[in-house]
Amino acid sequence: YLARRDSEWMGSLYRFLGLTVGCIQNQMPPWERRAEYNCDITYGTNAEFGFDYLRDNGMASTKDEQVQRGHYLAVIDEVDSILIDEARTPLIISGPSTQSSHQFDKYKPMVEQLVKKQIELCNNLASEAKQLLEAGDTVSAGRALFKLKLGQPRNRQLMRFMEEPEMRRLLEKAELSFHQDAQKKELFELKEELYFVIDEKGHDSDLMEKGREFLAPGDAESFTLPDLGTLYADIDTNRNLTDEQKIQAKEDLQVRMDSQAEKIHNISQLLKAYCVFEKDVQYVVKDDKVIIVDENTGREMPGRRWSDGLHQAVEAKEGVSIEKETQTFATITIQNYFRLYQKLAGMTGTAETEAAEFHDIYRLDVLPIPTNTPNIRVDDNDQVFKTRREKFNAVIAKIEEAHSKGQPVLVGTASVEASETLSRMLKRAKIGHSVLNAKFHQQEAEIVSGAGQLGAVTVSTNMAGRGTDIKLGKGVPEVGGLFVIGTERHQNRRIDRQLRGRCSRQGDPGRSQFFISFEDDLMRNFAAADRMTAMMERFGMKEGEALEHSWLNRSVETAQKRVEQRDYTGRKRVLDFDDVMNMQREVVYGYRNEVLTTEVPRDLVNEIIEETIPAKVHEYLSDRDLSQPDYNELMHWVNATLPVSVTADDFLNAQNEEAISALLVDKVKEAYDARVGDLPMEVLDQEERRMVLVAIDKQWQAHLYNMDALREGVGLRAQGQKDPLVEYKNEAYNLFVTLMDSIKQEALQNLFRSAANLEAFLKQLHSAPQEFHGGEESFSQDNVAVSGSSINLDPSVLPSPEGSKLKLNLPKRKPSFAIESSGRNALCACGSGKKAKDCCAKDQAPEEEAPKE
Repeated sequence: YLARRDSEWMGSLYRFLGLTVGCIQNQMPPWERRAEYNCDITYGTNAEFGFDYLRDNGMASTKDEQVQRGHYLAVIDEVDSILIDEARTPLIISGPSTQSSHQFDKYKPMVEQLVKKQIELCNNLASEAKQLLEAGDTVSAGRALFKLKLGQPRNRQLMRFMEEPEMRRLLEKAELSFHQDAQKKELFELKEELYFVIDEKGHDSDLMEKGREFLAPGDAESFTLPDLGTLYADIDTNRNLTDEQKIQAKEDLQVRMDSQAEKIHNISQLLKAYCVFEKDVQYVVKDDKVIIVDENTGREMPGRRWSDGLHQAVEAKEGVSIEKETQTFATITIQNYFRLYQKLAGMTGTAETEAAEFHDIYRLDVLPIPTNTPNIRVDDNDQVFKTRREKFNAVIAKIEEAHSKGQPVLVGTASVEASETLSRMLKRAKIGHSVLNAKFHQQEAEIVSGAGQLGAVTVSTNMAGRGTDIKLGKGVPEVGGLFVIGTERHQNRRIDRQLRGRCSRQGDPGRSQFFISFEDDLMRNFAAADRMTAMMERFGMKEGEALEHSWLNRSVETAQKRVEQRDYTGRKRVLDFDDVMNMQREVVYGYRNEVLTTEVPRDLVNEIIEETIPAKVHEYLSDRDLSQPDYNELMHWVNATLPVSVTADDFLNAQNEEAISALLVDKVKEAYDARVGDLPMEVLDQEERRMVLVAIDKQWQAHLYNMDALREGVGLRAQGQKDPLVEYKNEAYNLFVTLMDSIKQEALQNLFRSAANLEAFLKQLHSAPQEFHGGEESFSQDNVAVSGSSINLDPSVLPSPEGSKLKLNLPKRKPSFAIESSGRNALCACGSGKKAKDCCAKDQAPEEEAPKE
């Protein structure tokens, strides 16, 4: 919508200057997209541009299907949102996986019971801590509180305990004690007393021994994967097994291991879904679907799914339909897509805090531009409360105060759940208001247009933050302009600044203030806990009392900086891993484009033959003694793979690998030339190009699947004192070498198989029975069997080995002779079915034929 609007607004100006303007919209056909990209200036969303790049380079089967024309200059609106907030989200084109084997629905009841047991255990811990404190055993009470925090960080009784400074101090002391190196064993034993441990900062959960015993009584080892290499070695050294039995034993072992790994993975993801992901915070449920909510914008993200089976686990938790697992066909991160451009620029109101990241990753400098008119907004100090309940009560009181004098109020919340809680409280206070969140996004334009009117109260998630223009109604400047209230500080300072920036636009009056509590996620997880406790003790905070000081603002900002640094490290790490994939992507896409654009596909075929054959010869003969050569394996591969028959006698005069390779290359080329010699060049070029593309796409998809599996498992290498990134690079290189070999070998097999099908098809085409009606040709058969498969006899359509249809631009054959209804060549009138000249008119002299036009 915004791309279309801006292209229309600015298009008139650009066209007046002699420039053409295009706009990419969803559902546009390829020919229309190509026309839009051919304009001097093209508007669109980052997702549309990225997916077009993936389709062009990973899915187009002809050059005409490609729509983009290079990456020269990109100008990005809200550049920090796209290049930083969206950076960790890869663009993925995927399809149903053929290897889906999840059992989330099977394990859901078990995990549900496990979570209930943990909640029961944590409630008992809270009661125990209270009793120990009353008995004066502060050390044991602190230990119980710390265990409660590990097992259920959001426990309501724990939250109430944290309102008291002495309880906070006990917890901090216990936590500090257990995290000392000398206490590592005690910390491990403490965790083992729980069913599982929740890491709220890292958005993760970890199943403990007690939990494993609950899920699999007497078989806790089922959650541990044995060393596959050792088990394989045991099978290989077992003399009681034949070679066939060893192969079967390894296959059975692999199946068992896969099943066990899938079970561990399913339970782990279900546990994370129950413990870390909250409904109406990270996602909403709508129309039997789990829809992710963008934490930065508060908007729904339909079509997006969490990876690694997590989305399916959340679907199982919510009892909606579990969608099939997907397999990646093509992928690229936003970071690497925009780094394709020779020049990059952008605009935003909140880039200064991320200047270092723009420079480090994109080599972009940040330049602040003065405002058009002076900013007269008043930013009040934050008000800090002990509890969330007190904070919301204070927010309602502040809204009532502003509403009583007609001042419009915009209330920003961090989640759908918080916006609905405030809405219920406003209804009880009988204050009319509008709610804007991921559940009511259809009314966004209408709600925003009325948010600046006298007496308006709007409760919104971050949807009303970035890019929303709220115009002040008549009389509003006189009552102080728009009042923006933030109900908690976000983990990113930019989001807070965007919310504040909704008021006092273009010199208008306005005011902003944030209300926060010690129970907010930011304060619990990232603020300096000891300093907060010291504050509570120093000021002796009472029920409903707020702290307000510029020093507090700086303390909150320090916590936000910690989160931003952590997020930057995460994005940088993602980029480091994706850079490995990016280099491989560039090579494969470059090769694919070469296949699409080459004028002489036969050169590519010869190149494949000249590279594949020597590689196979080296594979089979490199460790052999050429004085007593054994060519059996090589001959078996050649005879089984290619339409070439070779024997050991063929290699008698070949003294080394090079000579053997040259001999086989010549034989294969001769066989291929003989196979395709009679085929039309236009048909052959098209088919050769297609067969190589089929090989590239098939092997690339398999490679992406392998790379995903590698990426998921490589993190565990850190436990062996190895850098996961270095290990990933090494393993990825080996996989890539295998990929390139597989592409060429698959292409070679496809080419010979396709040539055989084409040859048989064209022979059958020319020999098929024909009937003639009015001079037009039609076939008397609908289908004819060729090589054991049924193919359509339409001469313009040829089935491929992969099941898709290849369009052949064959000229339609016309009858080369006339059909006579009388005369010596007509059928004999006696009904014998023979021509007249061979039947009753056999003894008559032939008549002179008239010349034909």
